[in-house]
Amino acid sequence: MILKDKVIIITGAGPGMGQAACRGAAAEGAKVVVSARSVDAINAIAADIKAQGGEAIAVPCDVSSDEQCKALVQTAIDTYGRVDGLVNSAYYHPDWNDLISHPIEQVTQALDVIAVGALRMAREVVPHMKKQGKGSIVNISTLATRKPMPGEGGYAMGKSALNQLTRQLAVELGGTGIRVNTALMGWMDGVPLQHFFSSQPDGGDAFRAQRASEIPVGHIPLDHACAQAIYFLLSDYASEITGAALDVNGGDWVAV
Repeated sequence: MILKDKVIIITGAGPGMGQAACRGAAAEGAKVVVSARSVDAINAIAADIKAQGGEAIAVPCDVSSDEQCKALVQTAIDTYGRVDGLVNSAYYHPDWNDLISHPIEQVTQALDVIAVGALRMAREVVPHMKKQGKGSIVNISTLATRKPMPGEGGYAMGKSALNQLTRQLAVELGGTGIRVNTALMGWMDGVPLQHFFSSQPDGGDAFRAQRASEIPVGHIPLDHACAQAIYFLLSDYASEITGAALDVNGGDWVAV
């Protein structure tokens, strides 16, 4: 249990990675502050974690709101007395279209939710982490910032800004005991992808087989397996790692 007794805030705890990370962090011993805009969704996740013997609270938050970010972190402090980790997983994805055709409002919303939202959250947790002399922030990014993909332009722009936020904060927070890292996720087998597959005439069998054959590990990585990289970066096992970008995609991208 590499996160035993650590208090971890996870934003964007909707279907897919965010939800998997909440459940997995709890299984690793963390006290999880489950957050997203959907009250019903986060209540269900927190209830499930507690039913499995874990500890969690659900706090609704729209990360595009300064006030809601402040309230989220304050609730965590009021409940548990500290914040050891923050996972910035909240995102907004513009319509699937070429970047040149994206409504500008959708692009700016992606930037506001993904990158500026993560900065809002960091501004709220950093003072508490500085007092503790220790903390870890993990920003969830995407393979699309490595390999541009049609339809992902506005989303990837937001995630690219998030990548820079990691590097910037890692340097600026040097000497405080606060680490900031990025986990870049690729194709992940989970609820969102299952919905996509189900929309295909053959249930997605052909596309799944094609994608799996293109990934060195031989399959589309499972979202809950990818989430394990997040726990590592949050944990004391990563005590000497900051400003890093960890690719979690089954070898779909091999860095030079």
